[in-house]
Amino acid sequence: MHLPTPRGTTSATVLDALATPADRNTSHAALERLAASVASTDPTSDDFQLALWVLYELHYRGFDDVDEAWEWSPALLQVRARMETLFEGYLRERTRDLVTAAVEARGDIATRVTDLLDGVEGPSLARFLQREATHEQCLEFLVQRSIYHLKESDPHSWVIPRLSDPVKARLVELQYDEYGAGRPERLHATLFADGMAACGLNAAYGAYLDVVPGYTLAVSNAMSLFGLHRRLRGAAMGHLAAFEATSSLPCRRYAMGIRRLGLAEQVAEYFDEHVEADAVHEQLALRDICGQLVEEDPRLAEDVFFGAAVCGVLDADAATPMIDAWQRGQSSLLADLEGAVA
Repeated sequence: MHLPTPRGTTSATVLDALATPADRNTSHAALERLAASVASTDPTSDDFQLALWVLYELHYRGFDDVDEAWEWSPALLQVRARMETLFEGYLRERTRDLVTAAVEARGDIATRVTDLLDGVEGPSLARFLQREATHEQCLEFLVQRSIYHLKESDPHSWVIPRLSDPVKARLVELQYDEYGAGRPERLHATLFADGMAACGLNAAYGAYLDVVPGYTLAVSNAMSLFGLHRRLRGAAMGHLAAFEATSSLPCRRYAMGIRRLGLAEQVAEYFDEHVEADAVHEQLALRDICGQLVEEDPRLAEDVFFGAAVCGVLDADAATPMIDAWQRGQSSLLADLEGAVA
């Protein structure tokens, strides 16, 4: 994957630096100036979210044209740390009421996470895909989802060594299924890529980075934020639980919509895989992972609720503009699908 096109001053500064050797002093000076000014940027902007996604990607597969020494560059990490502070503050404020209600509620962790998710407001993207979406809109949906699903489960795997043995064992059990139960061709990311290719889309990792909006990048960035910080392990597991708890029924609807539109059966089968698997994973994540985690350390309960709330709210924040664009007869992408570089 090559570096994307910048969307503003913040992403341009980061991308300009990454296009040079990691020891270039002029690049470090530009990053220091960015670190000093980033607190005044809008954490919801496309510019901000693209820059943060690129910084996180250095810890995943990286970029073909970037010096790998940038991954642990102090100048770049300083920029990322200040962006993370801003982004986390925004997420905490955005989810404050949901988290407070869950903290004050009675019941076990699983019940309170489920009730929290029931309180998230927003349109049903799954219902729209099932009943109303056009062929083109369904393809756009797959393009939007490719930003996360082509590295599905990877953000949550950062947390494995940060857990006690009992919780670690259950998370690895869940992730083993996500990674194909020992069969590379059955990795969920691979199944998604196969479905994209069967629909005539580019299944290469990050192929559509330049055309997805910032709200889609934010969904992925929140997972990376939680996964890469030990102090946020509760949020990471709360996010995982919410992700699994809100997957099974929507995936059934997605598969129905895909078959209604006559898209490739491979992509419908990807969602079929999640109908049954995520129903099991929901209970595993809610009770055996989050429940045990909080039993071991009750102080993590609030962050579990925080992670769950972020999952629900950011998914709703993404669904709303997508459906609004489609109902106006417009593309949800930054460029029409036919004109996207794929």
